[in-house]
Amino acid sequence: MATPQPITNISDPRWVRAISHPLRIRLLAIFDEQAVSPVILASKLQQPLGTIAYHVRILYELGLLDLVSTRQRRGATEHYYRTRAHPRFTDDAWAALDVVAKQRVLTAILNEAHDYASRSAAAGGFDAPDAHFTRTPIKLDPEGWTKLAQASKRWLEEVAEIEQEAAQRIATEPHLVLDAGLVLLLFEAIPFDAGRAHDDQAQETRSSQTKSDHARAASIPE
Repeated sequence: MATPQPITNISDPRWVRAISHPLRIRLLAIFDEQAVSPVILASKLQQPLGTIAYHVRILYELGLLDLVSTRQRRGATEHYYRTRAHPRFTDDAWAALDVVAKQRVLTAILNEAHDYASRSAAAGGFDAPDAHFTRTPIKLDPEGWTKLAQASKRWLEEVAEIEQEAAQRIATEPHLVLDAGLVLLLFEAIPFDAGRAHDDQAQETRSSQTKSDHARAASIPE
């Protein structure tokens, strides 16, 4: 089987397809952490092996996984996969997605973030004195929004540098490894005091836009 071309940008339709199923989102999160086989995943997630193997094959064919090793186990060859580098989440890529695709991506990311934080919290993940969790509503003008967005990007670049430095230390002292989770969100907020009417209006607007997108798609000849 030929190695598929990697997904390098979230505007790639394959990325939207990859995260359109909740089980695939969970699988990608596990493959992020370690190389693992469908057999092990089926046992860990208590899912039929056929179901796990099907979704792993889709992720591989979409270019999101690398086959990193094989192992003989009980007369069969067990395949171990791990995620490739994540697609780039650039401003241009996000702008290129239509409303339906954006909603799929957002739903997938928010569900994964909630599950990630909740499971970690239940296991004492926020017990450290310098653990952090806040919700900070901010009043901005357009210039302030742009500056905050740029600051967020710079901070993520610093996070990547910190992780690279840590990787060098861990290479010589593996016992120092500490799994950490970071979720960063910047968005135009709907105030909590806006009331239910505001939420209903926003939902109606999104629904109308989605119907309009579907109508336009149906009018395009194949």
